[in-house]
Amino acid sequence: MITLTRKLKKETTVSNGPPITDASKRVSVRDRLLVKEVQEMEQTLPGTCHVNFENPNELFNITLTVSPDEGYWAGGTFHFHIYVTEDYNMAPPEVKCLTKLWHPNISEEGDICLSLLRQNSIDSLGWAPTRRIKDVVWGLNSLFTDLLNFDDPLNLQATELYLKDKEAFRQKVNDYVKQYAKR
Repeated sequence: MITLTRKLKKETTVSNGPPITDASKRVSVRDRLLVKEVQEMEQTLPGTCHVNFENPNELFNITLTVSPDEGYWAGGTFHFHIYVTEDYNMAPPEVKCLTKLWHPNISEEGDICLSLLRQNSIDSLGWAPTRRIKDVVWGLNSLFTDLLNFDDPLNLQATELYLKDKEAFRQKVNDYVKQYAKR
């Protein structure tokens, strides 16, 4: 009877040579999860979102495009880079907004304030191993509509302007959309 260990050793041995390891045969847990998740996610994306993989062999590098059709940012196109770390699904992916915008929960440098992206969150809405990439996509999309949060801002100036003068806030958002995020 052939044991799995002997079979694997036999497959990775060059004739009359030392055993070799073939990194291309080993697939990480992250990559196995992503293959399944990407197939599912592409079927359930919001109509305002599009995902792209520059390299189809690197499902851990995702470019997300969000084009809101309502709200303050309607008419703009916003790009995000999602990097799924090797310790996924125990840790959230790293997300950066690549488009400069005026938003209370996204800094002008692209940092994002979204509970879902926090390893430890005081509101219990943070990352959990049961979460998926599609949850991240839906969360980022919602930052342009119903998840807009002025109580936990990252861009304090945007929040202060909104609270002081909503019309001036709308104008500043429009200026940024025209300059940085026009479709």
